[in-house]
Parts: sequence; structure tokens; C-alpha cells
Amino acid sequence: MKLHEGIQALGLSLPPGAEAVLTAYIRLLLKWNRTYNLTAIRDENDMVTHHLLDSLAVLPFLDGVSTLADVGSGAGLPGIPLAIAKPTLQVISIESNEKKVAFQQQAKVELRLANLEVRRSRVEDVPATFSAAISRAFSDLTEFVRLAGGLAPRLYAMKGVYPQREIEQLPAGWRVVDGLRLNVPGLDAERHLIIMERT
Repeated sequence: MKLHEGIQALGLSLPPGAEAVLTAYIRLLLKWNRTYNLTAIRDENDMVTHHLLDSLAVLPFLDGVSTLADVGSGAGLPGIPLAIAKPTLQVISIESNEKKVAFQQQAKVELRLANLEVRRSRVEDVPATFSAAISRAFSDLTEFVRLAGGLAPRLYAMKGVYPQREIEQLPAGWRVVDGLRLNVPGLDAERHLIIMERT
């Protein structure tokens, strides 16, 4: 799946130059991955589908979000693609792994992402509050709420198959306001976005 075709299939309209910056991010990730093993995906085409398009699929559901904490962001996913695609969104990437933080800092500098802030920290040690927090395969929903629930009144969990059992076990004080199936172009696997809010 080519990036331009995938963005069109998602129905997204990105700022001028964003596709070039997204491509530069993937090239940088490929380069660093050879040394630092940041992601298990090695093929550039697979990175476009599994990383870029998978991350961008949540973009239409972030209306009204001004500050977004990307929790346990790894190599900067979904935060960096979202920061590239929506320059008005302030993305705070929270990651504890030193090598992954170093990669993200390099990406911020090389890609000139003024709306990205990278913090080396454990999620539970971040004192600030944001409009929303997002995680991509970070943990089960209960653990996500426990660790990130203090960061924001709204949480976005990117999941594979619909996590019915996890939803049934959500802790008191939180509810699911939407469970959306995401259709990621070129990806032959289930993807869902679970949106939770404090009650």
C-alpha cells in the first residue's frame, strides 16, 4: 500500500508537505531500526500500512482535542504521524525507554516538529493534564485507565479485535463512549478504537 493511496482511502486531507514528512519519518525509522531494534517491522511498505496508516486512521476522531498525550509511545506511534498530519495538535510523547526517546528526539529535530514534545518518563510520573491520552497496544483497558486516567478526562485505546471482556472489566468512574471499527487500508487484521471518558 502506497502512502498517498492509503491517505486517500482513509478520506484524509493533510496539510501541504505532510506526506513528504511522513515518508521522511519512515526512512528515519528504517535507518535507526537497523541498529536499535525499535520495531519488529522491517519492511518499508509494511511500515506504511502497520505504522503510518494505522496511526492516521484515528485522526478523524480527535476533533476538539488540543493536547494529546501518547502513552508508551515506543518509536513515536501514533503520536509522531498525528503531529505531522495535524500541526495544530500539541502532541506530548511519553516513553521510558532511552533508545526510543533518543530516536523520537532526533525525529523531532530532523522533521522540525514544533508541536511535538518528547518526555522520558513513566506514565504514572507525569504530573500534567491534557485534553486526551492515547495508547497503541499499550496494555489492557483497566491498566491503561489505572496508569493514564489521571492525565486526561478522555482516553483513546487503539486495539486489535474488539475487547469486549476488557470493557466489561473497566474500573468504576470510567465508561466507554464509543467503540469504532477502523478500516486501515492494506491491513488484513481487525482494528478498533475504544474511546473512554470519566463518568
